Amino acid sequence: MTAVRLPAGPRRRHENTPDTAALFARLSGLPAGPRREALVDELVRAWLPLAHRLARRFRDRGETLEDLRQVAALGLVRAVERFDPARGSTFEQYAVPTIVGEIKRHFRDHTWDVHVPRRVQELRRRVRTALGELAVSVDDRVPDVARIARQAGISEDEVVTGLGAMGSFRVLSLEAAVGSPGQDEHYTLADTLGEPEHRYDVVLARVAVQPHLAGLPERERRVLAMRFFHGMTQARIGAELGLSQMQVSRLLSRSCARIRAAVESPAADVPAAA
Repeated sequence: MTAVRLPAGPRRRHENTPDTAALFARLSGLPAGPRREALVDELVRAWLPLAHRLARRFRDRGETLEDLRQVAALGLVRAVERFDPARGSTFEQYAVPTIVGEIKRHFRDHTWDVHVPRRVQELRRRVRTALGELAVSVDDRVPDVARIARQAGISEDEVVTGLGAMGSFRVLSLEAAVGSPGQDEHYTLADTLGEPEHRYDVVLARVAVQPHLAGLPERERRVLAMRFFHGMTQARIGAELGLSQMQVSRLLSRSCARIRAAVESPAADVPAAA
């Protein structure tokens, strides 16, 4: 069956979409001044439900809805001031991407670099608000934890958590300089981090193998030591011990198999040599 594309219908309008074409026509002809500012305020109030509706789309991403509404309102103000009705598009078509872009920019520039529980984010917000309120008081003293707790209406432990979150809003770059500015030697945070030590695996392997080596016959221990600790070839080992290269190869295979079995099954005893 051949699909048939129906012609696009008219764009659906929300019930609270205002008709402000006449107001924007007036705004485009007004110079800067009180009359223009008053008209901008009227248009922002008319379109504020749209901004709030767009803000709700992002409410489950770690920011409070009130903060998102403020960011969306800022985007709405910019859309009102920049909209040019002469270009032919409606204000809603222009405002939606402008407001959404402002919200996304807010998430990119002003939100957490790492995931933080919502409860901690809320404590940070309440502590920050309390600090702002205390900063405008006549008392010039730096507020202590108890005073912040009373102002924010939370416990002192919660204040400590909120203060810690305020200092953890941004991650520190590994390229950040470490040390006092007066020091002659400068290094970065990355220079203070440890690196994986691959020789640890060798140490662990030797510790695991050591007790099982003692259970091998003397000749097999010598063959293993000459091969793996002194780097001797099988032919040279055979010449030293009066064995053929084939015998040396069989001794090595049998000894390694016994030790491997013992290491992988610690409860098993090393079989006694014949």
